[in-house]
Amino acid sequence: MKNPDFKNPDFNWSAGYPSQRAPVFARNVVSTSHPLAVQAGLKILSQGGCAVDAAIAAAAGMTLVEPCSNGLGSDMFCILWDGKGLQGLNASGCAPQAWTPQYFHRKYGQDAKTPPKRGWDSVTVPGAVAGWVALHKRYGKLPFADLMAPAIEVAERGYAVPVIVQHKWTAAAGLAELTSQPGFAQAFLPHGRAPQVSERFCLPAAAKTLRLIGQSHGEAFYRGEIAAAVQAYAQAHGGAMTAADMAAYEPEWVTPISRDYRGYTLHEIPPNGQGIAALIALGIVEKFDIASMPVDSLASQHLQIEAMKLAFADVYKYVAEPKSMTLTPEQMLDDGYLKERSRMIDPKRAQDFGPGHAPKGGTIYLTAADEQGMMVSFIQSNYMGFGSGVVVPDYGLSLQNRGHCFTLDPTSANLVGPGKRPFHTIIPAFLTQDGAPVMSFGVMGGDMQPQGHMQTVIRMLDYQQNPQAACDAPRWRVNAGKVNAENGFKAETVQGLRDLGHQVESFNDSYQDYGAGQFIWRLGDPAVEGYAAASDPRRDGQAAGF
Repeated sequence: MKNPDFKNPDFNWSAGYPSQRAPVFARNVVSTSHPLAVQAGLKILSQGGCAVDAAIAAAAGMTLVEPCSNGLGSDMFCILWDGKGLQGLNASGCAPQAWTPQYFHRKYGQDAKTPPKRGWDSVTVPGAVAGWVALHKRYGKLPFADLMAPAIEVAERGYAVPVIVQHKWTAAAGLAELTSQPGFAQAFLPHGRAPQVSERFCLPAAAKTLRLIGQSHGEAFYRGEIAAAVQAYAQAHGGAMTAADMAAYEPEWVTPISRDYRGYTLHEIPPNGQGIAALIALGIVEKFDIASMPVDSLASQHLQIEAMKLAFADVYKYVAEPKSMTLTPEQMLDDGYLKERSRMIDPKRAQDFGPGHAPKGGTIYLTAADEQGMMVSFIQSNYMGFGSGVVVPDYGLSLQNRGHCFTLDPTSANLVGPGKRPFHTIIPAFLTQDGAPVMSFGVMGGDMQPQGHMQTVIRMLDYQQNPQAACDAPRWRVNAGKVNAENGFKAETVQGLRDLGHQVESFNDSYQDYGAGQFIWRLGDPAVEGYAAASDPRRDGQAAGF
């Protein structure tokens, strides 16, 4: 019986000590940035579901427990090993049919450079739910509605808001560009403020939506009650999204693009995503004997940073919806071209290769694997923190702002257009060796994602660091011509980078600026040896299994 006089101590939820996590070993594993989502996936696996079922259940849960980074109106990408080969799924949404450059110039003036950052005119058709449905139709074992059950329980009963998510939630509550958006305060600012650490948060409207999604296998979302609500709310607030835009959407099964590195092969989703940046950067690093440079040394870090800058210079210029690109991924990954680019690196000085700048993002990544050998690399995002800020009332449907990634520059491959997909930052990754699966992994966080892929792969393959150690290690981030260095780098390395001409800024906002990874490494026969899993201490989550 609860003591009515009981009162929690006034804890300092930010106090703690530096720590490293230990890898997790199991035959069935889920790893993501909130424990309740991990448990949702494990529950489904224990009921006889496969890794795809577990990933969908975890993804549905993540829309509730990390709402700053994703929601029911998110996009998603996936790479999975289905037991025979790799499959890729692009579930990024398309622009409404009304979206033309003229549409935005009429509303926002001739000087507008992009669609707005927030509000209805930043919202493309949300693709995540369609991605869940497509994955389940091809690979699911349990009834689709069953996969929504753990998330429904969380939405109705609520959960105690964790430390790192609460920090970002509070920051968002101070942004008028978000709080002024229709439905935002009603959904995410109970009591007129962000929830406090450990305070219970419920989103019962989302439970209604999840039930409709589960019962209709997604039809209610794109061609039924929910789509009609989206159109009505858009029309009421000056948006262009229609039920016809929703109904027309279909995700795309794609063949991952890849590049060999140190006897392994790294796979990424092809454009419109930025995964190719990691492949380009590794293709450049491969031209050097980085393993002969000590781990965490100045020489090693400088080489990686310069390679990443070169990769971004090309990616920001050329990557868009594939049919709009002037170069193919094959051309951008040509070995002769990458060798030529590698010769531009000077080991004695930093250079400006003219990189663009991708805005910071809010994203969740999860990975799941089962003892039958299925491995799922899955990423889901509302783009910036809380996305567009728009939340459709009565449905708990928070919508992404991926439309802000379009440009209004008529010379750009990423020019906005009806039904077009924008440049995308979210990228799942997968590692194979001789055609066999090795690791499903990802590092969420805007333009940090390909940088995190490259840094962790190098640590594992060149320096033999285990996945958890590679995840724990301090990271850097190329950011608008500067280099952000995470707390944890040796002072002499940071000073050495400055001496080479890098503009280094050291600060520690781990949630956004240095990404958060999840890793599952196959140890052998999944039914016998199982997997080693890692989860990033920069978020609230865990890796767990049985």
